[in-house]
Amino acid sequence: MSGNLAGTRKLIRLILRRDRILLPLWVLWMSLAPVNFVSMTKDLFPTAADRHEYADTSGSDPAFLALFGPLHSDSLGGIVTQRLGLVPVIVALISILTVIRHTRTEEENGRRELLGATVMGRHAPLAAALTVTITANLVLALIMTAGLSGKGQPGGASFALAMQFAICGCVFAAVAAVAAQVTEGAGAARGVAIGTLGVAYLLRLAGDAGGNGNALAWLSWLSPVGWAQQLRPFADERWWILLPAAALAALLIAAAFRLSARRDLGAGLVAARLGPETAAPSLSGPFGLAWRIHRGMLLAWIAGLAVLGAVFGGLAKGVGDALRDNADLKDAFTRLGGEATLVDTFLASGMSIVGLIASGYAVLTTLRLRSEEEKLRAEHVLTTPVPRLRWAAGHLLFAFLGTTAAVAAAGLAAGLVHGLNSGDLGRQLPRILGGALVQLPAVWTLAAITVAAFGLLPRLAAALGWGALVLFLFLGQFGALMGMSQRALDLSPFTHIPKLPGGDVSAAPLLWLTALTAALVALGLGGFRRRDYTT
Repeated sequence: MSGNLAGTRKLIRLILRRDRILLPLWVLWMSLAPVNFVSMTKDLFPTAADRHEYADTSGSDPAFLALFGPLHSDSLGGIVTQRLGLVPVIVALISILTVIRHTRTEEENGRRELLGATVMGRHAPLAAALTVTITANLVLALIMTAGLSGKGQPGGASFALAMQFAICGCVFAAVAAVAAQVTEGAGAARGVAIGTLGVAYLLRLAGDAGGNGNALAWLSWLSPVGWAQQLRPFADERWWILLPAAALAALLIAAAFRLSARRDLGAGLVAARLGPETAAPSLSGPFGLAWRIHRGMLLAWIAGLAVLGAVFGGLAKGVGDALRDNADLKDAFTRLGGEATLVDTFLASGMSIVGLIASGYAVLTTLRLRSEEEKLRAEHVLTTPVPRLRWAAGHLLFAFLGTTAAVAAAGLAAGLVHGLNSGDLGRQLPRILGGALVQLPAVWTLAAITVAAFGLLPRLAAALGWGALVLFLFLGQFGALMGMSQRALDLSPFTHIPKLPGGDVSAAPLLWLTALTAALVALGLGGFRRRDYTT
């Protein structure tokens, strides 16, 4: 085994050098942002009575439970823990991207083969990527613990909150390591790992939405994201939760090394099927080829977002039930516009999350352009009379129309379920579908940013595309809560999207976001048409 790990230290230094900006940036950002959030929460709820009122109303509301997770304590730290419930998911996403960037992507680019000509063990790249990513998560936890303690929070509880983040990051780094061995490409590996994260979040969401003791609470225990929240910082911490999380991460890492030993360089454990000797007529052009490449992932994303939409539609009725059961909360929202206000707010938040998730598909699909270029498959197509722009258009068709289909599926599912539950299908279905479709200009903007990066800075396309998604996700979910300026919040296209159903519709932001998308796509395609072919 030691021979298989030869050169790991050198690869660790290489990774640290390559990520000398990105790695410290995301570690400090993810660790210090929650520290700043403590001060914001203290300003919002300055007294114990304020915090207790929050726990009795919003803290026990199904909408908050579904989106952020359970509230285990009405202390300042307990409220901070709940409101930061989505941050561990962001940490997990960054960990996935980091591991795959330094494993499967290196193989696709041919750099792994070059390094293999030196004194380097078979498992060294995987070991180096996991070491850096897991260490980054642990450093993040230590910095966060120190920062929260400096804000006057109990040290043990602060460490428990920090370990929520580290648990998700380490477990899904291990998931990414396995995905990198099973699949043949970086895009497929990212799709499998991010899809697994999405399922884990969905299980946590469904399990926590009904509160403690609900019939579906056991679903949360099937998810590593749910395990992290069951650590219960600031509320009689369950330290034993760290054991199954560490065991799962260790098991997945061991499986990744075992799988790494069984596959060839550049191959995956699940090999691609051999195609027929002659191509079907549908493959005679770039659009048919793009359909063959994207159809599996497209159908999977449509199904996944439809399930997520159905979950949001089913939970919406529980929001109304909570109002009827809680007189104080009902009076508060009646003054704001009645029971429908809370239900619409929950559904609008759900459709916003659908839009953010669909942006992941948009980035993945657009980056397939870069993947095809790096693997030299695009070169074979472009040596024929197929123009560059026509080849790119085949893939971009799925980046834009594919996201439209996936978002529409989520809106239809949410509208059908909520409409049937409320007995008002004819009214609710178009309202909720509109709330989903209105997210599309922001989703398309993410795809357009990636297209522009592909055309102008191809080697940075993945970093810029995924970096923009993580930035917009953070700004949308936590920027306002942390007191960021409106100018900073306006950097995210999702800030400008009307909050539907229930909000006011303004066509102006939808039009200028669409115009921005068109300009970025034109810029990227123009750059691609003029630049040299790069690998």
